[in-house]
Amino acid sequence: MEKQPQDNQLQVKANDEVLKGAYSTHMQVAHTKEEFMLDFMNLFPPQAMLNSRVFMSPSHFKRMVVALQDNLKKYESNFGQVESTVNEQKEIGFKVE
Repeated sequence: MEKQPQDNQLQVKANDEVLKGAYSTHMQVAHTKEEFMLDFMNLFPPQAMLNSRVFMSPSHFKRMVVALQDNLKKYESNFGQVESTVNEQKEIGFKVE
């Protein structure tokens, strides 16, 4: 018997440029009461290139954080603990005095 597609399925379309993806070395988060803004960028001191800016509602942001935590847990159970690196610098790039 052939499965019938469910009514809640979506077909996602994407052009070739989006499908290529973009690598990010840095992410910055800002927010207002109504939305979160995520900037994904590559740092090339003394400047950076913004790759993508994503806006989302606070409730969607919270669901995304839960999904990211779940995926990190699954990743680490398969491949081992990911070492966290903390950037101790308050400034990015070169400081001129």
